[in-house]
Amino acid sequence: MTIADNGWDSRAWLDGDWLHREPRREAVRPRLLAEARLLPWLAPQLPLPVPIPEPTQYGVRHLLLVGDPLEDDASTALGRDLGTFLQALHAVDPAEAVAHGALDAATAEADKTRFLDEARAQVLPLLPAAAQPAAADLLNQVGTGARNSLIHSDLAPEHVLVSDARITGIIDWTDAEIGDPAVDLCWLLNDAPTALAEGVEQTYNLTPELRHRAHDWHRLGPWYGVHRGLLLNLPKDVEEGITAILTRL
Repeated sequence: MTIADNGWDSRAWLDGDWLHREPRREAVRPRLLAEARLLPWLAPQLPLPVPIPEPTQYGVRHLLLVGDPLEDDASTALGRDLGTFLQALHAVDPAEAVAHGALDAATAEADKTRFLDEARAQVLPLLPAAAQPAAADLLNQVGTGARNSLIHSDLAPEHVLVSDARITGIIDWTDAEIGDPAVDLCWLLNDAPTALAEGVEQTYNLTPELRHRAHDWHRLGPWYGVHRGLLLNLPKDVEEGITAILTRL
């Protein structure tokens, strides 16, 4: 038995071909177990592999998906595959997704509103006075898109596994919710390698409004790091996060 990973939400370890995940905080357990309901239902509707978890005495386990996190030299072909994947994900029935464990839109919106309120109170005052009006405008306008699609909600290179130039898995669905599809596009359109972004644009039905919202979600990203740094007393994370906030503004 070998340790595979220790994250903010859960610790994970390998036992043979099985990847076990255990919540690091009790608040995470319901969302971890929800994956064991959501993903078996969702998997047949998607064009790329996802884990198929099952409950255990610790949390959940699933057969290991072989692959490495997406590299910076990702190709246009991989981007097309991700665009097709997101088009399928965002088209599934949201009511059925909630019935199978996805976080409902009202709860997700309440969670986001709570975070934005805390960001205004705790993070905004740390920014230079000259940057605060633009930062406040971002907090006021982000999240105004319709919450009408099932989204992964944490799509980043470390959650896209690749082997032999093909995507072998989309992992870590703990944050899956009914939300704004622009959230799943914010990294792909604003911070991914150019070739990957071009591929997404070829297969995902993008609109100017969706691009704009994806850009706002991208600008919000560093706020989470500062918020977490304040919560856990990590001064370096706070300092680096503030620099990133100012850069993206």
